[in-house]
Amino acid sequence: MKTIKRILDIDLPQGQSAFLWGPRKIGKSCYLKETFPESLYFDFLKTDLTLEFTKRPSLLREQILAKDENLLKFPIILDEVQKVPSILDEVHWLVENRRLSFILCGSSARKLKRGKANLLGGRAWRYEMFPMVTRELGEVDLLRALNHGMIPDHYLQENYQKSLRGYVRDYLKEEVFDEGLTRNIPAFARFFDAVGYSHGELINYSNIARDCGVDAKTVKEYFQILIDTLLGRMVEPFKRKQSRQIITKAPKFYLFDVGVAGSLMKRHVVEEKGELFGKALENLIFMELAAHSSYRDLHYRINFWRTKSGREVDFILDDGRVAVEIKGTGHVDNRDMRGLAAFIDEYSPQKALVVCNEKTERLHGGIRIYPWRKFLNDLWEGRII
Repeated sequence: MKTIKRILDIDLPQGQSAFLWGPRKIGKSCYLKETFPESLYFDFLKTDLTLEFTKRPSLLREQILAKDENLLKFPIILDEVQKVPSILDEVHWLVENRRLSFILCGSSARKLKRGKANLLGGRAWRYEMFPMVTRELGEVDLLRALNHGMIPDHYLQENYQKSLRGYVRDYLKEEVFDEGLTRNIPAFARFFDAVGYSHGELINYSNIARDCGVDAKTVKEYFQILIDTLLGRMVEPFKRKQSRQIITKAPKFYLFDVGVAGSLMKRHVVEEKGELFGKALENLIFMELAAHSSYRDLHYRINFWRTKSGREVDFILDDGRVAVEIKGTGHVDNRDMRGLAAFIDEYSPQKALVVCNEKTERLHGGIRIYPWRKFLNDLWEGRII
């Protein structure tokens, strides 16, 4: 299988520990093994190891202290650490008393938080790994990315549909049901289906609650489960100024991977045009923005802007400095720029961009029309933000 060099860079000073979070199957374990080949490695996906350390967390301390000191100069890796929350007290002791460094890797901090596990009181830096981004791939097959998604195995496979369906089933079983994150299994399964048709749209909690047979408060809790298990992110409306004409309360929700979203929505994009293509491209651009913000250690806000009359800008970055509209068209006209024009009149951003399927970059008044490939290249080169 093709080896893909990831952008994530975990560079820890001596004695510094870190958490590495990310959804399942995106390559965290492979990255850690390749980046820290000399590190001690404890894999809690192994059932026997998990049972052993759950019964006696002190085994971690005893086994580590028996190792040669030269080996302990490297970060000690605990993979799927959320499966053994009690072991974090031992990690804390080793960090404090022996100045050892750990990388604690997992797909969800929810179980740790719910169990009031020791999260090391701010002593560990936080990293996040995302699905692949276009900069890691070089030349990108756009339709492949939109349909397969950017989870490494899925992108590289030909028979990706079965893998995507299996991923969704495994997520429900392993992350949610097996770990007891919700008791009402049928309702959550219906909610998971509802995420498909509400994906990337304004969230109406009441409508989703009616479809799932639960109340709106429970639906909000279900969305929080998806966020805590790193399966998606909320995008809040941009609201620098108070105005009755601006939507300021209803957020949007985006799944972490365009392929997983497509599987839930039963979407298949067959050509680089049309509404399905535009929505899938919007999801891909959001994924790239979220990863760029984290990997480049910029941590800028990603919002959207929408008026009650329907004028909208897909992504507002860094508190209004950059406005980005996504269009799946090969020819952008004035109608496609109405939302950006209204936002410019109201907030005067430093940059206003339409990311689209045109072949050549151009300027229209104060709005830059960006071919999607050029936009993503400039994003990772630091020219956008």
